[in-house]
Amino acid sequence: MTTITHNPATQPTTHQVGQRGTQTGPDGPAGQVGAVLDLLDRAREGLLVACHSSTAPERYTQAHLAGLRAGAALLAARSSPSRRTRPRSVWEVLPTVAPELTEWAVFFAESGRRRLALERGVDCVTPRDADDLVRAGERFLELVRSALHLPCATPLPAELIPVGRG
Repeated sequence: MTTITHNPATQPTTHQVGQRGTQTGPDGPAGQVGAVLDLLDRAREGLLVACHSSTAPERYTQAHLAGLRAGAALLAARSSPSRRTRPRSVWEVLPTVAPELTEWAVFFAESGRRRLALERGVDCVTPRDADDLVRAGERFLELVRSALHLPCATPLPAELIPVGRG
């Protein structure tokens, strides 16, 4: 099990707890911690980009990708590589690693299908749909941070920049 700790005065640190309670530092098996923290940072940045997007589809897409990165961060922290031959989506695997987030996995799987339909021009989203997904993405990111025992991030701006009807 990987535990990530954060001290604001220093860089985040990690310890990998082995079968007998032994620990290794960030250079050993716990080296994935850098990737986990990077994914969390990129998820947060994606939400900020979504807040400043000029169209609803762009905002929706950025918010969904932020959720995807947050889910991937949790998987990277809690799971080990699998020998499966078939690639599986984050939303398919997440309930097996974090059952408490199953409803979120279903929610984001659906938003992913909608995002793909948007990219193909088969669907459209309203500014309200996009704003709702940004708020859901922010909540999901905080749940992931909490699951990883990390402090909550500073809230996103209280007001989203208005978007056109794109």
